[in-house]
Amino acid sequence: MTIIETMQIALDGISANKTRSVLTALGVIIGVAAVIAMLAIGNGAQKQTEAMMENMGTNVITVASGRQSSGRVGGGFGSLQILKPDDMDSIIEGCPAVKLVAPEVQTNVQVKYGSMNSSTTILGTTPEYIPMRNYKVEKGEMFYSEDVALYNQVAVLGPSTVTNLFAGKNPIGEIIKIKGRNYTVVGVLKSRGAAGGWGDPDDQIIIPYTTAMRKLVGTRYLRSISVQAVSYDELSEAETQVKSVLWAKHKLSADSEDIRIQNPSQFMEMIEASNRTFTVLLGSIASISLLVGGIGIMNIMLVSVTERTREIGIRMALGARRKDVLMQFLIESLILSLIGGFIGIIIGLAAAMGVNQFTDFNATISAVSVILSFSFAAIIGIIFGISPAYKAAKLDPIDALRYE
Repeated sequence: MTIIETMQIALDGISANKTRSVLTALGVIIGVAAVIAMLAIGNGAQKQTEAMMENMGTNVITVASGRQSSGRVGGGFGSLQILKPDDMDSIIEGCPAVKLVAPEVQTNVQVKYGSMNSSTTILGTTPEYIPMRNYKVEKGEMFYSEDVALYNQVAVLGPSTVTNLFAGKNPIGEIIKIKGRNYTVVGVLKSRGAAGGWGDPDDQIIIPYTTAMRKLVGTRYLRSISVQAVSYDELSEAETQVKSVLWAKHKLSADSEDIRIQNPSQFMEMIEASNRTFTVLLGSIASISLLVGGIGIMNIMLVSVTERTREIGIRMALGARRKDVLMQFLIESLILSLIGGFIGIIIGLAAAMGVNQFTDFNATISAVSVILSFSFAAIIGIIFGISPAYKAAKLDPIDALRYE
């Protein structure tokens, strides 16, 4: 008997009881759909984490003031003012693994343009901050180093700030008021979208840090310093060098927390490990559904063998070999599983697209997860079909013919 004939007989057996066949395949359908949807959610979570870290700068560490020592007034991260602009020079001169540095002075104020006003974040920094943190200027231009040196009152706006203040009008060259002082808008940043718990990078105004320190905040200290390593591989070395230079310059003990260095690679590794665990957990839970579907197929196939015992005896009496009977029921089990897998893929893809359509979360569908889940469905059909098929092939033709 050819494989085509065997498949035709198997399909006839499946179509003879359509309702039961659909219910049998339902377990595989749910299992495959769950695997694809859950893995898409896990992959989406990992992609969002990677995008967030890329926005922050892939090889950038942040040097910030830490806690005040016991006995000092106040407390909490960043409460101690210790970093000054000359610390940037020390880092550049004493750290070969460092490529760029950019200061950060930050405050929240009301900004006005005509009758419009908006509460937004003011960030004082240098032009180096833009490429370091993966920003792009969409309109106009970034201010220059000369603006920093001359304390010029120029500003680069985030797109959300432009929307709040200008309502569609081109802001380039316009004058905005920050704490009563006039600032000329020289550029608009390209939108980066929301950044989760890191605030909205589109709602901010970037000005020279010298201007922010002298005319806006009134301080001699920096909030933090962004430090870009020569490469991602040298990020840890850059952290070690920066710590060595600053601890020596400020005469800090080795265990001092007056200055803290935040290395995104450590945070990234932790998040990636968490996401991998989350994805494996979701995939494992969904795979259990697929396994249960396989058990359902085996159960129904065993029932089918019992119901068709006399049919099997007649086929053997007419010349069918045990191998033919074995293949018939094995292929029947495989076809049931593959049909369930195909329908499950469609439902799983639809579920992932539904998550993207109706929520802010971006589920990422992987071709690998689709192929693996479909392959797993086929393997389930073969494994759980072996026992019923073997039972059918082992039947004695005489006993099968006498079966009622």
